[in-house]
Amino acid sequence: MGLDVVELFAGVGGFRLGLEAAGHEVIWSNQWEPSIQAQHASNCYTEHFGEENHTNIDINEIDETEVPDHDLLCGGFPCQDYSVAQSGAEGIEGEKGALWWEIERITREKQPQYLLLENVNRLLKSPTEQRGRDFGVLLHCLHDIGYNVEWRVINAADYGGATKRRRVFIFAARRDTDWGTYLDTEGPQPYYFTKKGFFPREFPVDDAQTQFPVERPPDTELLDNPKATSDEFEFEFEKAGAMIDGGIWTRDITPDGEDPTPLREKLIQDGVPEEYHVPDDELERWEYVKGAKKEDRVTDDGYEYTFSEGAIPFPDNLDTPARTILTSEGGTTAGREKHVVEDPATGDIRVLTPEEVERIMEFPEGWTDTGMPETWRYTCMGNALVVGLVERMGETLADGVLDEDADTDAVGVA
Repeated sequence: MGLDVVELFAGVGGFRLGLEAAGHEVIWSNQWEPSIQAQHASNCYTEHFGEENHTNIDINEIDETEVPDHDLLCGGFPCQDYSVAQSGAEGIEGEKGALWWEIERITREKQPQYLLLENVNRLLKSPTEQRGRDFGVLLHCLHDIGYNVEWRVINAADYGGATKRRRVFIFAARRDTDWGTYLDTEGPQPYYFTKKGFFPREFPVDDAQTQFPVERPPDTELLDNPKATSDEFEFEFEKAGAMIDGGIWTRDITPDGEDPTPLREKLIQDGVPEEYHVPDDELERWEYVKGAKKEDRVTDDGYEYTFSEGAIPFPDNLDTPARTILTSEGGTTAGREKHVVEDPATGDIRVLTPEEVERIMEFPEGWTDTGMPETWRYTCMGNALVVGLVERMGETLADGVLDEDADTDAVGVA
């Protein structure tokens, strides 16, 4: 069953590509990059999907009533400070500028059946001085609006991807929906995370972790309100978990997916332009930047310290998946986190091309070749998600909640 989708923080359309491939339809979208005049990501989005029902203004300036009714709200939002304050009217106010609160107010107004969100996996542990608080606030907000929640940290390489990109995906279902009711029924049971949850359908885990269904109390619970959670909540969230009616169950999991795609398979095989080759006189600098270091250094104010860091492969291993693609990818100026490879055609050392980065992130080749500067092509891919992961989640949504009796035989013992 196809869902009507609203896409926030749309970037160049990764969620849309994946969800529409699974049979859903994006009916409204928003993408706006602060502090710059040229809106390259939004322009790329409209180049492929058209300008109809797409907005390129600050989401803070959009009244939530202007967003059309929809079944699914999706988006990848920044990891920010989610602390809350109590207003004079005893309402809850979010930290100004934190984009989570834009999702919260639209969800509160429009009450979509589902949300599918993506964030960096450090969200589960932030901030450092109160571990788990930010994610706790997010869960509490969704609980107050009327949702049950499941989350999962997914490394694309664990499920056939060509990049070791780890992100936390958050699936929320309104409590009166099929998935919301199912979460309430199955969530407190250990095998939910390994067999019957939203994420295990397409992203299986090691059978050795599967258990017979037995009820178990929550690992922790939300506090009285989001303000209390913001002030006092601290908890070590694991890679998989669920929040049902304020109770939180969580556990670590071991993926049981497919072999990753090696970086070699994403490279252009018949040579690339010379501009992507590292000049010979720059190789020594690259070797230093990528190499292990233990150096005595002195700050500007005279403080002496020892700086150390481990080595990064130089060049990158073509028989393993790529490391996480960052916004700083590209260009032949030495950079520790950039990928450098041995060209399959010439054997020369070079950087990745924009087309290769698009392949790694599972976008159509040339997707960002819409007139933006080349540095922005890399930036857009560094900010993007792996499209194939979202397509698989979209397929689970299209299938709906399966008859639980049909899956009983798949449930084993620990």
